[in-house]
Amino acid sequence: MNDNLDSLYKRVSWRLMPFLFLCFVAAYLDRVNVGFAKLQMQADLGFSDAVYGIGAGIFFIGYFLFEVPSNLLMTRAGARIWIARIMISWGLISAALMFTNSVATFYLLRFLLGAAEAGFFPGIILYLTYWYPAQRRARMVAVFMSGVAVAGVVGGPLSGWIMKAFAGVHGWNGWQWLFLLEGVPSVLLGVWTLFYLDDGIRGARWLSESDKQALEREIAADRQQQQHMPLARLFRSGEVWLLALVYFLCVMGLYGVSFWLPQLIKNSGVKDVFDIGLLSAVPYLVAAVVMVLVARRSDRTGERRWHTAGAALAGALGLVAATLYSGDTAIALAALSVATAGILTTFPIFWSLPTALLGGAAAAAGIAMINSIGNLAGFVAPYLVGAVRDATGSTASGIYLIAASLLAGALLVVTAVRRLPGT
Repeated sequence: MNDNLDSLYKRVSWRLMPFLFLCFVAAYLDRVNVGFAKLQMQADLGFSDAVYGIGAGIFFIGYFLFEVPSNLLMTRAGARIWIARIMISWGLISAALMFTNSVATFYLLRFLLGAAEAGFFPGIILYLTYWYPAQRRARMVAVFMSGVAVAGVVGGPLSGWIMKAFAGVHGWNGWQWLFLLEGVPSVLLGVWTLFYLDDGIRGARWLSESDKQALEREIAADRQQQQHMPLARLFRSGEVWLLALVYFLCVMGLYGVSFWLPQLIKNSGVKDVFDIGLLSAVPYLVAAVVMVLVARRSDRTGERRWHTAGAALAGALGLVAATLYSGDTAIALAALSVATAGILTTFPIFWSLPTALLGGAAAAAGIAMINSIGNLAGFVAPYLVGAVRDATGSTASGIYLIAASLLAGALLVVTAVRRLPGT
């Protein structure tokens, strides 16, 4: 029976995960391609590092404000329609960034992009709880989140090539073409979502009735272990706030790398924008492999806390090493690979904690709440690094602060999260 169930979940995974993975690649490219656009856009428009940092980070203010409502609306509208709405709207706004001509339009469009994308990531995390029980979920979240790594592998060379090859075509700058050409695929994937995705097990026409019943039994058994707390109590829950704090500290590392990796590689002595794009793919390629392997091990052993803390610690040490050896491209790239792998590996294992803890409406709101609060670090991290760089002329102090936040997250997971059920 277990072999039959494994085979059934394999079918489910082949149906869902490649598509969700592709969507996340598109989403993440649109979120962080501003890091590559910076290499030309900043000089063209006369933006300071602090202005860039605010513009990169203000995305997460819109994200924060609309995330919980978005996830609650998904439970009403259905995953298929709501995820399609998110993808189409964010693709259009991302493409519209090509028309940035002032600080005000930069801030406005980045804010609107965050508002449009709000709900996509927590919506998919919630969607996976409709299909997979807790003991299978970390590896599926890892497969989904490896879209971040693949976006880095593909996005670096692609962004560098677009900016170099299209510069001046029809009178547009390379960074303008970057926003346009990387925004359109999200719109197309959003339209495809309407025809491809199912709202849940019961609506999947590609499953037999016996298959649906087997999957539903697994989900029903899993939900018996979860808390179904009222929404008012959820926002007062110390457990949820603790998880949100841990996530915030770890996300500091994610966006410290995502927005500043091209600049860190440039600081090591690489000047050509296409070469920077190629080299930026290496850390993400390493991370794509490591995060899936570690998440698989965490699922197999059932251990979450030490896997999460160890990954965050590796991320912190990698960032410190990359900064200390910033003048040596080979050593800096190796250290950035360790940092990126550690940081990205933290997240799929972390998300096993709240999804095992919360069920029902509490899961929809709790996942969104943790993600939205945590992603405020996406505003803090680029602004902090940019402001420190403007004040000191060096990126090093800002990167050290990012590493310290990862270390604090690792310590908090080990010392405080042990009080949570199932950890």
